[in-house]
Amino acid sequence: MLKGKNILLGITGSIAAYKAAILIRMLVKKGAQVKVVMTPLAREFITPLTLATLAKNPVLVDFYNPENGDWNSHVDLGLWADLYLIAPASANTMAKMAHGIADNLLLTSYLSARGPVVVSPAMDLDMFQHQATQDNLKILRRRGNFIIEPSTGELASGLEGKGRMEEPEKIVDFLESYFSGNENSEKKSLPLKGKKFLVTAGPTYEAIDPVRFIGNYSSGKMGFAIAEELADNGADVILVSGPVNLETTHSAIKKIDVVSASEMYQACKEHFFECDGAVLSAAVADYTLEKPFNQKVKDKSKRLDLHLSPTVDIAASLGKIKRKNQVLVGFALETHDELNNAQEKLQKKNFDFIVLNSLNTEGAGFHHDTNQVTIIHRDNIIRKFELKQKKDVASDIINDIISIIQK
Repeated sequence: MLKGKNILLGITGSIAAYKAAILIRMLVKKGAQVKVVMTPLAREFITPLTLATLAKNPVLVDFYNPENGDWNSHVDLGLWADLYLIAPASANTMAKMAHGIADNLLLTSYLSARGPVVVSPAMDLDMFQHQATQDNLKILRRRGNFIIEPSTGELASGLEGKGRMEEPEKIVDFLESYFSGNENSEKKSLPLKGKKFLVTAGPTYEAIDPVRFIGNYSSGKMGFAIAEELADNGADVILVSGPVNLETTHSAIKKIDVVSASEMYQACKEHFFECDGAVLSAAVADYTLEKPFNQKVKDKSKRLDLHLSPTVDIAASLGKIKRKNQVLVGFALETHDELNNAQEKLQKKNFDFIVLNSLNTEGAGFHHDTNQVTIIHRDNIIRKFELKQKKDVASDIINDIISIIQK
């Protein structure tokens, strides 16, 4: 599948640069035309002469040849390449790619690339796990770049963990799969591509009069983080949000603003059928006024009695119409007898799994950027996580959704 394909290979400053020589040899054997562009630092790890000999093409590093003034056109490279492979891709280069910095030929070629871009990261485990690197990877995925996840093993630092550049054989398999039209290559990078999810977020407000309401302290941060993580994994997302001070710019997220529990229910009911799953993280009011006042209540001399009725149970309603191939995830915010209450809710609402969090944990719950959750599955698999950023909590939840879908 690689015969006659033009592969532009970008090599960055990483100890894994030695694998690029093996990679070039394999691509050439498969019949691909290979051109190599290196960052200046990459020359410290492997010589251009070695790579040029294997690729049977000059290796490009600088914008121009200082000896004769020949210009190395990044535009021409972008037009020539059927695919741009950056392997190894360092944390530094990925950060620049994510933010449009173009201070070397490899990066200007990236910004000029017309075809698909495949990125194979390589770095130490702490660098790979750092939130900045993970955020940059999400940006690159969001923009349509394919990420070949690094493997786990012994690293150059002597530590063990995730960060090893994937082996050349597997990278070549990925490229062949891509050019054959096999969706597996894309699914490895975007496991939820082609899927649609409904997410609820934030509070609901139940009107007392035109200026007052019954509500709660939900900020919507957890629901928005979940919607972003679903979209970063390739899903189209319908985000039904109560009144919050948050926005999302992700092109794969359609946001529907609602106020009351009734409005949220109507939006969920309308869209749930078309979705592959739903994550119900909103803090929906349990009660609403039977008859809200049409005008502002002003007389303070009299006792005010409010007659409340239960709101519609959105989770139970969706659980009743849930199809076998749909994934339904709920939340339980508890203050006592937490595990038993969450397990009862899990069964009662027909969730695939439930996310339990507690107001008894410092730094978790409403308004915080962090959360501490326990994920409970229907088969009674229980996983308790440490306190972490809500972005990372969202990643844990989405990983469980992906595992269910891929079964």
